[in-house]
Amino acid sequence: MRKNLKSYSLVLVNDVDVPRSLWPKTIVKQVNYGPDGRVRTEICRIGVESLECEEVYDLTSTSNVSDALGFIFLFNYDDKQDDAGEVVFDENNRGIFFAKQTISNACATQAIINILLNIDDKVPIGSTLSNFKSFVSDFDSTLCTTVLASKIPCYSTVYLFSYQLFEFDEKAPKSNEDTYHFVGYLPINGTLYELDGLKPGPIDHGKLPENSSWIDSVRPLLMKRMEKCVDGKFNIMAVVPNRLAMYENQLAQFKMDSVEPSTAYITELKNNIANEKKKIAAYRAENIRRRHNYLPLIVELLKVLGESGQLISFIEKAEKIALERSALHAPNAAKKVKFA
Repeated sequence: MRKNLKSYSLVLVNDVDVPRSLWPKTIVKQVNYGPDGRVRTEICRIGVESLECEEVYDLTSTSNVSDALGFIFLFNYDDKQDDAGEVVFDENNRGIFFAKQTISNACATQAIINILLNIDDKVPIGSTLSNFKSFVSDFDSTLCTTVLASKIPCYSTVYLFSYQLFEFDEKAPKSNEDTYHFVGYLPINGTLYELDGLKPGPIDHGKLPENSSWIDSVRPLLMKRMEKCVDGKFNIMAVVPNRLAMYENQLAQFKMDSVEPSTAYITELKNNIANEKKKIAAYRAENIRRRHNYLPLIVELLKVLGESGQLISFIEKAEKIALERSALHAPNAAKKVKFA
C-alpha cells in the first residue's frame, strides 16, 4: 500500500524562535511532508500530546486502529473525479469545523487541523487550538484558514523535514507531474464526513448505523478511493490515542484494581511500553536527520575526492549507474511529485 513518495516539507509547530513579523512569510513557504507517520505524529501533537498517527496497511484488518478518531487518505489528485456524498454548506449549524485550503501545498497539515478541531469533545486539544476554534467560530471556511496561517502561534516555528537538494527544478513540464492530496474522514454527531480543503464544504456520507463501529462505514469509502488509484500510489493514516500513554494508564489501573495482578499481563504491558518508547526515540532520531542539512558535508567530501584525484572516477561510475537505471525504467518514466 505504501509507496516511497519523496516530498519536501516545513512542519510548523509551537511558538518559539520565529518573530511574529516573520510568520506570514514563513507560512507561505510551507510544503508537505508526504506519507510518513513519524512526521505526521509530530504535527498531530500541536498541543495535542494524547494523539498520534498510525499507518494502515490492510483495511480488512483494522483491529490495531479500532479506536481511530479519524483517517487521513493520501492519493493522486484528479479534479475530474466524481466522488459520492453531498457537500454541506451550513457546517457551522451542524457543529462542524471546516477550513478551506488557501495555501498552496498545505493539504497535509490542513487535513490534520480539520480533524483535530472536530474531535475536541473526545480528547483535549490544548489551549492554542481550543482558543483558535472559539475565536473563528463565526468565520467562514476561507477566513478560518487565513487566521490560522497568520495568527496562531503553533504556526510560528519551522521544523524542516525535507529531502535536501542542490537545486529545485521549477521548469519541469506540468504534464509530467503527479499531484497528491490529503483528505480526512471522521464521524461527527453520528454522521460520517469527508473533510477536503479543496472542496467548498464538508462531504456528508450519511448517518452512521447505531451499535456498530464507524470504521465499518468508512472502510468501503476508503477502498473505493483505493480502487481509483490505478497507479497504486496512496497511503492511509489513522489518528489514534497515544499508545504509550494508553499502555501506561492500563498498567497503572490494572495494578490498582487487581488484588493478585497477573504477572503475564503486566509483563505484556511493560513490553508494549518499552516498544513504544523505542519507537518514539526512533521517530525523533529520524526527524532530526530529516531536519539536518547534509549539504556542507557533501560539499566537503566532494572537495576531498577532488583533491585526491578520485572525483572523476566516481562521477563516471555514477553516470554509468544512472544510464543503466534509466534504461531499466524507460517504459515507466518517473514523474515529479507535488501536492495540491
